[in-house]
Amino acid sequence: MGDSLSAAYGIPKDRGWVTLLEQRLNDSQFDYQVVNASISGETTHGGITRLPALLDQYQPDIVLLELGANDGLRGAPLPVIKNNLSQLVSQSQSAGARVLLLEMRIPPNYGPRYSDGFSGLFAQVAEQRGVPMVPFFMASVVLQPQLMQADGLHPNAQAQPELLDQVWPFLKRLLPPQNQAG
Repeated sequence: MGDSLSAAYGIPKDRGWVTLLEQRLNDSQFDYQVVNASISGETTHGGITRLPALLDQYQPDIVLLELGANDGLRGAPLPVIKNNLSQLVSQSQSAGARVLLLEMRIPPNYGPRYSDGFSGLFAQVAEQRGVPMVPFFMASVVLQPQLMQADGLHPNAQAQPELLDQVWPFLKRLLPPQNQAG
């Protein structure tokens, strides 16, 4: 469940990190179907609205939550974003899913108080809800212009394997050990 960063915005869907994740799971002999419920422009509020039906439809074992960047870019109040993230985690847990939260950050043009407060929300929610968190999901690509699209906000196709590599060690810990081959 994510926004444009997981919906493969501006690149072919089959080159996005979520598609690469499904390939890695298959190559590693994990028997999981990956459902990409990401929508470009999605906010945490939109996620709260859509998630219950998705949980009912797919009954996932694991939910990866990559939301919040659009909320931050729109200057949404930090307590609202935090509450929404917490609700997303809670909804997923109530449906029996394990959750992996992906930390997002926003450009510093909102000022350090807002930017730092924004990135801190993810660790707070992860701790309060007892879920693992991937530290800044785009850390390995955001400062490398050759890995970013012209807008400077979205990773290009060459960056997608790096995004997957950022998520994989944390996700792998949520997978059953008896199925791990790679």
